[in-house]
Amino acid sequence: MSENTAAIGTGPTVDAGGSERSRWIALYVLCVGMLMIILDSTIVNVALPSIQDDLGFSQSSLAWVVNAYLIPFGGLLLLAGRLGDLISRRGVFLVGLAVFTGSSLLAGVAQSQEMLIAARFAQGIGGALTSAVILGMIVTMFPEPREQAKAIGIYSFVAAAGASMGLLAGGVLTEAINWHWIFFVNLPIGLATAILALRLIDRDRGIGFGKGADVLGAALVTGSLMLLVYTIVETVNYGWGSAHTLGFGAGAIALGAAFLVREARTANPLIPLRIFRSRNVSGANLIQMLMVAGLFGMFFLGSLYLERVLGYGALEIGLAFLPVAVLIGVLSLGFSARLNARFGARATLIPGLILVALGLLWIARAPVDAAYVTDLLPTMVLFGVGAGLSFPSLATLAMSGATRSDSGLASGLVNTSLQVGGALGLAALATLATTRTDTLLATGDSPATSLTGGYQLAFLIGAGLVLAAIAVAVAVLRPEAAVAEPEDDRPELVTGETPYPEAA
Repeated sequence: MSENTAAIGTGPTVDAGGSERSRWIALYVLCVGMLMIILDSTIVNVALPSIQDDLGFSQSSLAWVVNAYLIPFGGLLLLAGRLGDLISRRGVFLVGLAVFTGSSLLAGVAQSQEMLIAARFAQGIGGALTSAVILGMIVTMFPEPREQAKAIGIYSFVAAAGASMGLLAGGVLTEAINWHWIFFVNLPIGLATAILALRLIDRDRGIGFGKGADVLGAALVTGSLMLLVYTIVETVNYGWGSAHTLGFGAGAIALGAAFLVREARTANPLIPLRIFRSRNVSGANLIQMLMVAGLFGMFFLGSLYLERVLGYGALEIGLAFLPVAVLIGVLSLGFSARLNARFGARATLIPGLILVALGLLWIARAPVDAAYVTDLLPTMVLFGVGAGLSFPSLATLAMSGATRSDSGLASGLVNTSLQVGGALGLAALATLATTRTDTLLATGDSPATSLTGGYQLAFLIGAGLVLAAIAVAVAVLRPEAAVAEPEDDRPELVTGETPYPEAA
């Protein structure tokens, strides 16, 4: 290891002398932890009707079963990622696992609305701590480009396919046993993951707090993100133009602006602003936000369309989305990595985004009496192939140029754009769908026709968001061949690319 690298900290290593087998087993352990977090973000959706009946939630208060998880998750990812850089990524990962697993137990035994919502909030904290550092740990364990592409492909499969797998798992557990088991299932997974992580991943040394931790910066960015996510998810109840939304939104923007001023002036920033100088890093995170806004809205509203219009049960909904997970798995676990290695991440990403947009346009034409094979299966195939190509490419681009001292931050930024994009898309598309449905009902259309019209509008807007992502990819991203080679006096890189090069 170079003297420069030693000065800025080391990433997690694997035991047994860093053997090839141990590294890949450690990767699978990290991905199991990520899968548990991702599953929990969607597995609850299918069980919501059962939770509502059992605990007596109203329709409006039921949303807090989801929101209580999203708010701390989206708000704490950047801080959690940076803490991993400063202290220990392995340590932050293990603490997150402990918090998430313990709060899953509390959620499973919950017999009141208040206890379940509190447990979900704690789950969000644990989920942020666990997931924020995983990608940073992976890219430090696999510095060689081809191995790294394969490892990121496996990670991307888990992150992308986990949403649709969660729908299936939620349907199976809810119908076979009861909703409590969607939380109890995390206990053996979390415990086994922690034990294996302790055995396979050695202690890593963070870069330290240096001249002091940026406590004020951490408070500003965490407050801004949590307030932003809260504002977004509550637009379903208050509307976009309400005083509540405008007031809290303005507060989130003000905190964000104060954070940027703070980071530009402090000697030891929580987030070095140079990370945003790279067109590929900034562009990839913006593209992911736009794509996920359309994609996550489709998963949620598509599930409601299958349930409320087509009459699908919980298990049938999970099976309907199964092709998405299968295709993402087939592509992410090898094919996408080979395409990225041969043609570059940008060249692989753009066709994937086009397929996702086509999938949203296809489902936007689904009628009241849709047939699965002709009206829905083509959408699932397009989503599966498109996401399978896009997510590994985005992860590669978003981590490009990350130094060992910043890889936790870059990893947290990737997850933040994913979660904030998902929250924004879900809130916006759900609000617009509801408004359109109410308008159609007022004109005399049947409930099924009105619901379908609302979902169709949301899917069309989701397609527009993905088309915007394509425009950003074409205009902003640079082909990898055009990225300058790192100079000898720059920090050692995780990916071998210039650390956050200046925008051209």
